[in-house]
Amino acid sequence: MTTQTNLVKEGGKAGEPGLSQSSHGLKAGLKNRHLSMIAIGGVIGAGLFVGSSGGIAAAGPAILVSYALVGAMVVFVMRMLGEMAAASPDSGSFSAYADRALGRWAGFSIGWLYWFFWVVVLAVEATAGAVILEGWVPAVPQWAWALIVMVVLTATNLASVSSYGEFEFWFAGIKVVAIGAFVVIGLLAVFGLLPGSDNPGAGLAHLTDTGGFFPKGAGAVLTGVLMVVFSFMGSEIVTLAAGESEDPRRAVTKATNSVIWRIGVFYLGSIFVVLTLLPWNDASIVEKGSYVAALDSIGIPHTGQIMNVIVLTAVLSCLNSGLYTASRMAFSLGERGDAPKSFARVNAKGVPAVAIWASVVFGFAAVYFNYAFKDTVFTFLLNSSGAVALFVWLVICFTQLRMRGILMREAPEKVTVKMWLFPYLTWATAAMILFVLVYMVFDEANRQVVLLSVLVAAIVVAVGVVLDRRHRAAAKS
Repeated sequence: MTTQTNLVKEGGKAGEPGLSQSSHGLKAGLKNRHLSMIAIGGVIGAGLFVGSSGGIAAAGPAILVSYALVGAMVVFVMRMLGEMAAASPDSGSFSAYADRALGRWAGFSIGWLYWFFWVVVLAVEATAGAVILEGWVPAVPQWAWALIVMVVLTATNLASVSSYGEFEFWFAGIKVVAIGAFVVIGLLAVFGLLPGSDNPGAGLAHLTDTGGFFPKGAGAVLTGVLMVVFSFMGSEIVTLAAGESEDPRRAVTKATNSVIWRIGVFYLGSIFVVLTLLPWNDASIVEKGSYVAALDSIGIPHTGQIMNVIVLTAVLSCLNSGLYTASRMAFSLGERGDAPKSFARVNAKGVPAVAIWASVVFGFAAVYFNYAFKDTVFTFLLNSSGAVALFVWLVICFTQLRMRGILMREAPEKVTVKMWLFPYLTWATAAMILFVLVYMVFDEANRQVVLLSVLVAAIVVAVGVVLDRRHRAAAKS
């Protein structure tokens, strides 16, 4: 177990190139190409493909401002996390850093909340994938498809970390190529340069020709923020995965430095293309989905099936990474004594099998609840984990405020990635996250999500504080 007093020093062991085993017993089986694609694919979730149409309908072209605001927030959070992760790579990432900087109760609380978030996501994504697959092969019932994809990806994660990396490399690769092609082809059509296109090539006219750039008013930008913020969850996965790579510091530094263009191209770029190909209030955007509607306007055939393949890839990628992320967080909690010790055991392949199975069992249970008790138990699980992404980002802000001083005292040479305009930009980011959370309370569509999430978080924090006090009392006696 890595103690609080030697976290920075021991964290360096995993960062030395050429080692096949990390300082925690996890096998360093992720190659640089795996980490690069995990970093790129981590910001492209299924929510980008299926959730953007609602944001466009709510805010019009101004949804670009919403994406830019949330994107900037994620860039700042990733910079803070990158500063800590580059100095001390750890499979527990922000949970391990919160443990040290804010107290054991904080690491315990945010670690378990993050685990809870991802095991619920497993059920959501497994069901979403099953819906697509059932449409292709209706002879197999939806619940069976959900079971199949869960079993396959569980086997992948149990095989080795390199198996997870290889699957994610190809899943993420398909997403990246698809979005990149969409942006390039879309821009050509926007300016009338695409041969054979059905689109009139209106240039940038659609950004203002239907009620202006703010057709629903400037306040709709905040509504848009609430609708898009959760599609960004996953960018932090690379900092957990870096602990199982051959050169964690290099991987984290590279991922942190590239997050700006990744968000710019994949989120802002693709949404910009949709909004310039079609008027924001075109009925097809909501009926077919923003990307399918945009491709239809160009005249590309079979757009629905093409997008189904891409969305299925995004779903499987999210499932794969969700299981990996949940198991590594459970492993880290077990290693720090905040979960059963068996969670911290690795098998001969360097994989935390018990932590994986524990995450899978809860994931399977959540899938069952989604089919058997969709409007009661599953709705509660979904709502009570909905705001965890914002809690994680908030904890990263407060952790980095404390960790900067700790790192500079103990190992200043390891602080190779620094948060810009520290501490002012860190405080500003925390304030923005808090503002979003408060605004959610006054938004009818999101009030239940944030209140239930706060309730569950309060219970977990209370448990963490009680356990922390017991540990302190035991240490003194």
